[in-house]
Amino acid sequence: MSQTAKSLSPNDEGVLTGSPLFSPLSKLEFDAVAACLEYRYIAKNSQVFSEGDPGKELFILLSGELNAYVTQSGGIQRWMFNIRAGDFFGEMSIIADEPRSATIIAKVDSELMVLKDTDFYHFVSRHPMIGVKLLKAIGDVQNTWLEQNSRHLNDLMRWGETARKRAITDDLTGLYNRRFLEGLIKNRFEQGIVQVRNIALLMMDLDKVHAINETYGTQAGDKVIIAVAETIQQHLRNGDIAARFSGDEFAVLLQDTNDDDGRVVAERIRAAVFLRKIPVAQSPGSNEETVISVQVSIGVAAAPADAGDAESLMLRADEALLKAKNLGRNRVEVADSLPCPPPETETA
Repeated sequence: MSQTAKSLSPNDEGVLTGSPLFSPLSKLEFDAVAACLEYRYIAKNSQVFSEGDPGKELFILLSGELNAYVTQSGGIQRWMFNIRAGDFFGEMSIIADEPRSATIIAKVDSELMVLKDTDFYHFVSRHPMIGVKLLKAIGDVQNTWLEQNSRHLNDLMRWGETARKRAITDDLTGLYNRRFLEGLIKNRFEQGIVQVRNIALLMMDLDKVHAINETYGTQAGDKVIIAVAETIQQHLRNGDIAARFSGDEFAVLLQDTNDDDGRVVAERIRAAVFLRKIPVAQSPGSNEETVISVQVSIGVAAAPADAGDAESLMLRADEALLKAKNLGRNRVEVADSLPCPPPETETA
């Protein structure tokens, strides 16, 4: 960085008076401050100052462009923002006596105007109107920066929440996905929760849903999946977790529930699914609608009574589901239980 004499051209003066720092000043006030400014030239790739340096100067970029970097763990420098003509920086070091918070490097050959801390406080103490305007300008820029970063952080938080939600939910139904539910079940065992609080797992499979896709189209199939998901949710208790495993397969984790109570919840869901009427197109691409119903087979297993780990619990519930399908569908079966009485409704 070199320091040379420089008289301000009309263009230079326009840049400075247009700066957020000096724009509130009158012509006389600006002239008084400008008389105290020092000119400095900084060559491309040279540093203005380094992160952690003590600072006694405030800078206004007259021409060129600067980059600000902060040091991450491992000593890696991360780019933070650009500084362009008219921007000021370094003010916190002279206001709060703080070390430099970033490293500033010239992206191209650049010109700076410098206001030393002694001159800054001279205006604050001897010319309070100028001092107040300078401090207010700094405060306004800080507030704007904080608001922008707050919005940015809020956007990041919303994006992060959206990404997290998409990672654990099924796009079509809004239920949790298989990965989430399987992880939750494993957690219940790993944390020892299952030893003191029973859990039951319902594994569900829609009966002959492929025939619906073939007859009415895949959009009808999606409507059926969504309707069944809604029905399942409507018949759960607080704390119960529903998930779509894949295609027409669903699962529900019931808290504080044994085999018998799990059967009751499963039967409630089975009956509600069977009774729900779902409007779909009469045929693929048709504008005419018809109403259809669907049936579901459900297998129930509980822990710790039926299984000692997550994999065994899911396997036992799957075995009970297979039994329900083999015994005629549209029914509930419990792991290692006697066959349920056949439901009063028609089977597929």
